Amino acid sequence: MDKFWKNLSAVFKETATIVYHIAVLALSAGVALSLPAVAGFFSTDFPRYWSIIEHDQIALIVLEVAVAIMFISCLNYLCRSVEDRKLADMAADAGFAYFFPSHRTFAQRRIRRLKKRHGLARSVMVIGATGDRTFVDPKGDLHEVLKHCLEAKIMLLNPYSEAARVRARAILEPDITAESFHEQVGRTIGFLKQLKAAQKSVRLKLYADPPHVKLAILGDHIWLQHYHVSRDVHVMPEYVFRHDHNDHGLYTMFYQYFIKRWESPEIPEYDFGTDELVYTESNGIVIRREPFGAEAGTAAGRNSLEAMQA
Repeated sequence: MDKFWKNLSAVFKETATIVYHIAVLALSAGVALSLPAVAGFFSTDFPRYWSIIEHDQIALIVLEVAVAIMFISCLNYLCRSVEDRKLADMAADAGFAYFFPSHRTFAQRRIRRLKKRHGLARSVMVIGATGDRTFVDPKGDLHEVLKHCLEAKIMLLNPYSEAARVRARAILEPDITAESFHEQVGRTIGFLKQLKAAQKSVRLKLYADPPHVKLAILGDHIWLQHYHVSRDVHVMPEYVFRHDHNDHGLYTMFYQYFIKRWESPEIPEYDFGTDELVYTESNGIVIRREPFGAEAGTAAGRNSLEAMQA
């Protein structure tokens, strides 16, 4: 029965397509033949020209084909407009605000301008890998944002973890290595220490599992990129979601994802004063402290992998 209904549905679709083309041709022919009456209503000179065209079969065929093409184009445009409107309504319901398929020069300028406007005097929450090109570089997307935000909660990949070494090996670029990860995170920590010294409220946590998304929550907007297995995140498209007060958009889901990660007791917080990783319980009680370095990162990566396997 399923095969029968599928075949019947295919027949109906093919029949509908044929009927559609016949109707368009018939309608275009009717319009072409009615042109003398319609045009004569607006101009007294057109019937004289039509008497020349109506006795020329080639001219009639060309006119009918031209009208058919016009009708097909108009109908296709209307159908596409209806579909685009449906997609636009769905995107609006999901809170979708912007999409940047690439980070070329003009797109990068607009991205920096929008992020600065979204994060100005707002709370900033970020999940990233090293943060070097995003925070430390003066041309980075969030360099100025961090300087003028109310507070910042940042999560970066522990450069000494096994996940960082796997990530560095997977990216097929010669200048990205495990050692470069160490240097980049070190520069980011130095930049955040400067903000901390300037009385800026900055907190940093270092996770040890593979990165999945680059996430920046800037007030009522969330900027999102996907960490591809073997490609640099800066060549990936970027999506922006706006907070929907009805709470049925994707903003709420990604915001809760960040909060869940931030409050996880498995992810330690970096102490800017002692350069230690501080593990705490959900109630804020400190469980233990570990020095930030290769040995601590190896242990963190091992514990994270064991937790994922369990």
